[in-house]
Amino acid sequence: MGLFDKISGGRRSTQTTLGPAEAFAAIALVAVAADGYMTDSEARVISTSLSRMQLFRSYPDDVMRKMIDRLLSILQRDGVDVLFNAAIATLPDDLKETAFAVATDIILSDGEVTDEEENLLNDLHHLLEIPEETAIKIIDVMLIKNKG
Repeated sequence: MGLFDKISGGRRSTQTTLGPAEAFAAIALVAVAADGYMTDSEARVISTSLSRMQLFRSYPDDVMRKMIDRLLSILQRDGVDVLFNAAIATLPDDLKETAFAVATDIILSDGEVTDEEENLLNDLHHLLEIPEETAIKIIDVMLIKNKG
């Protein structure tokens, strides 16, 4: 048992705080990480989706890259749950449906949905408090978008 384990009762407390834009981008990254790997199409969808949004229009490429690098660092160091929970805790209400739509788009972009990805969408639907009818509409539209 290490010194920190003795002080904190065996649990290290890592408080991760994200801003609204980081929280949104983190949900996109979690969607990519849900199946354990990132396809080229998923990487392109993240880049395209974020760059088209008003939220990220003022972000120069280097700032965007640094933000994504920070989020990837949190993901690798602390795990997907820490990043996911921090994002859910700080995502503004007016971005919740949009975050769900972007996550759905990313997940569907490679043409298949794994059990892990489906579970993530279910978790997002519940944790972001998106009405089931709205979630189904978003999924239907993204299925149509990613069909061709």
